[in-house]
Amino acid sequence: MWVLLVFIVVAAGFAFLAIVRQKNMQNWLWNYIRHLSKGSAQVTGPKHVLFCFVDHYEPQWGRNISLEQERARVDRWFNDYPKVAGQFKDADGCFPKHCFYYPEEEYRYEHLAKISDLCYRGFGEIEVHLHHDNDTSDNLRQTLTNFTEMLHREHGAFVRNADTGKLSYSFIHGNWCLNNCRPDGRWCGVNDELIVLKETGCYADFTFPSAPSDTQPAMVNAIYYAKDKPGVPNSHNIGQPVAVNTPPWGDLMLITGPIGLNWKVRKKGVFPQIENSDIRTSMPPTPERVDLWVQSDIHVQGRPEWIFVKVHTHGTQEEDMDTLLGAPFAAMCQHLQNKYNDGENYVLHYVSAREMYNIAKAAEAGESGNPNDFRDYIIAKPAYKPLPDKGQSTKEM
Repeated sequence: MWVLLVFIVVAAGFAFLAIVRQKNMQNWLWNYIRHLSKGSAQVTGPKHVLFCFVDHYEPQWGRNISLEQERARVDRWFNDYPKVAGQFKDADGCFPKHCFYYPEEEYRYEHLAKISDLCYRGFGEIEVHLHHDNDTSDNLRQTLTNFTEMLHREHGAFVRNADTGKLSYSFIHGNWCLNNCRPDGRWCGVNDELIVLKETGCYADFTFPSAPSDTQPAMVNAIYYAKDKPGVPNSHNIGQPVAVNTPPWGDLMLITGPIGLNWKVRKKGVFPQIENSDIRTSMPPTPERVDLWVQSDIHVQGRPEWIFVKVHTHGTQEEDMDTLLGAPFAAMCQHLQNKYNDGENYVLHYVSAREMYNIAKAAEAGESGNPNDFRDYIIAKPAYKPLPDKGQSTKEM
């Protein structure tokens, strides 16, 4: 009997380790357990939930995509997002704000003109996404500079830093490969990418989490600074948490989304599903997931009453649009409104990536109270350009 029991325990242990390796959890699981063990800090007054939705927005996603299909994807967002998001407002009167991280290599004026109009009406903001491979530091620097300048000139995206003259933007790396972190070295090539981003005006990276990808860094459920290690890839794997009344450190701030284990959804009835804050039809934004995101308790150290929830998607894939632009998205917002906006226990704030960064910097500087006061703390709101004629079709632009 005891021999059988020992055998079962050992077999279960080996099975667990196999799953850990298969899902690339060995790099981050221990830090996740440590984060859980700390528990939630006690706060006085309500907790403020800062909800940010970032999108790897790729109209050309897939193979052999026609211009007509690109237009249909963008038009679906242009027409339907205001209808569903316009039903909801946070404690400050803001709509849910969708952050369109648009790929440099997929730029079309007509698509960005429509997205800029959505942003002009308060439904989101434009940021920078990039897929590249075997790149160089000099080429990357030129690519980012040219792209941000074009988005600013043509669509009103970003504001210029008065001290550096650079446009202030945030970044999501295509294929999750920030700072050449993929083990095989594909889909980047730039070991000093943190430096290039900083020098071209990037204020924060919003790429992660990427689990179960092997690009997932060890730092989880954190807002932290990373520092470049000369000549070494993946230097953002570890860093220093952003903390109240603590000077900035390193080269770039990373704002990560919730990651963990969802024990209410189990593979084969045993192993918990990895919660990686990704939203799609196969992973809808259920109330249980929303609660997990809030319970992840991501905050600037020393300001636990401000909870940062950043989720992500790939919004132009047709199979997911009914989830992102329909009833599942509305149900998510309704749950946020019902549970996290009662004014007594929680206050809800829909924020853009830029606003989330500003609020993190305000916390770092020792600010407290209502985070709504700090949406434009360092980086002002861009002056997005509306469409000249709402009735004009994209084909005519």
